[in-house]
Amino acid sequence: PVPAEAGRAPGPPDGGWGWVVVFGAFLSIGFAYAFPKGLAIFFKEIQDFFGTSYSEIAWVSSIMLATTYGAGPISSILVNRYGSRPVVMFGGLLCGVGMISAAFCTSILQLYICVGFITGFGLALNLQPSVIIIGKYFLKRRPIANGLAMAGSPVMLCTLAPLNQFLFDNFGWRGSFLILGAILLNCCVAGALFRPIGEGTARAKTQVTEEVKDALKGKITEDGPMENKTEEEGGNDCFEKVNQYLDLSLFKHRGFLIYLIGNVLMFLGFFAPIIFLAPYAKHTGIDEYSAAFLLSILAIVDMVARPATGIIANSRWVRPRIQYFFSFAIAFNGACHLLCPLASSYTGLIVYSSFFGLAFGMVCAMLFETLMDLVGAARFTSAVGLVTIAECCTILMGPPIGGILIDTFGDYKYMFIKCGAVMVLAGTFLFIMNYYNYRMLAKEEKERKKKEDPKSVRTEKEGKKNWNKDSTQHGPELEPLREKGEGVKKEMNGT
Repeated sequence: PVPAEAGRAPGPPDGGWGWVVVFGAFLSIGFAYAFPKGLAIFFKEIQDFFGTSYSEIAWVSSIMLATTYGAGPISSILVNRYGSRPVVMFGGLLCGVGMISAAFCTSILQLYICVGFITGFGLALNLQPSVIIIGKYFLKRRPIANGLAMAGSPVMLCTLAPLNQFLFDNFGWRGSFLILGAILLNCCVAGALFRPIGEGTARAKTQVTEEVKDALKGKITEDGPMENKTEEEGGNDCFEKVNQYLDLSLFKHRGFLIYLIGNVLMFLGFFAPIIFLAPYAKHTGIDEYSAAFLLSILAIVDMVARPATGIIANSRWVRPRIQYFFSFAIAFNGACHLLCPLASSYTGLIVYSSFFGLAFGMVCAMLFETLMDLVGAARFTSAVGLVTIAECCTILMGPPIGGILIDTFGDYKYMFIKCGAVMVLAGTFLFIMNYYNYRMLAKEEKERKKKEDPKSVRTEKEGKKNWNKDSTQHGPELEPLREKGEGVKKEMNGT
């Protein structure tokens, strides 16, 4: 038997080395989110160099974002198998190789492969492990830790927007890609900070699981022929192997399905406005540095909004109903895009960028916290992988659809209106369905309590006197039921 202390892993420390891990996640998440947006600075020049349309050049960031999200299950499986540290370090290496290779591309198709697929896959190996390991180091302060880590995106965007413009002016887009590839290798340094936690649990669980399997095999051999049972095991073997790394039972989880549908719809209009913001400013006659400065303004506001949102979400008034707060943030984001066409001057674009940064930061700060709130930390790794692969389709199609609208009408306002309408719809859907989910959870909890306590099904007509009398008479007989109910509660709390 495994010793009692061997499988007992320490709980989330909620501090200590966890803050170093948050800093590493800050860098890793920052590159994963900000890098595809920062590349928009080069789009106008690359478009002229290769002679492509808006929709064709938009596929570069779109493929990168879709690969980053679509490779989520692969990243989750690798994290479950090897841990967060080696996965992030390998992802940083892939990012560097992809961007350095892109500097030597001679066609837009080669850019799709190097920047879109190779660099995008590297960013996927940075994003999911960074979010997952925060959930292992934090519990009480998790919303704050997530908010600080997610603030890496605006900080990186605020830095990359003017840096990319400076690099382009001095080295061209090819030289800039070489330098950016070297900068992305810092993801390997960030991954080195992700010290594993709770290894004792994994070793104990593995040992216990192997012993149980050996005992079951021995029992099957003793009980009778192996043929029929082996066939049944073979039929379920594939599903068990997949379910070992990705918890497919999440698709029966009502809250998870609501979150998944709402987010898939939201991402259809989430990234396109930020990708086309700088090109839109240049299209209206604003100079290049002023257009890049709009992204910096957005990033500065976003930088403040994410930690502030994490603090608000961690408050005792908001955290029990954090799903409503998330729904409001998405609808607010969509409302900003709907009002963007009214901003015809540079001052108007500054105001739009400020409100957009606030709304964008609110959504990003709660994006993974709300998912963890629904499924719990134990199933979060699988949930992230399943959500990201479902979202990759709308992420892939969002920017190119926006580019097609720009090419068709010759005006950016239709792209902003489309994105705004989609996000308002997604926020409204999540608000209504989360209200329904909370009502159903309360109803199910009430029914569960009735089943656990037989006394609660008595009618009110019997009166309080009869209630106490019956409880006194039948108290010893009901003692096993009470003990069973307490055991169920302890088991649920442990889960």
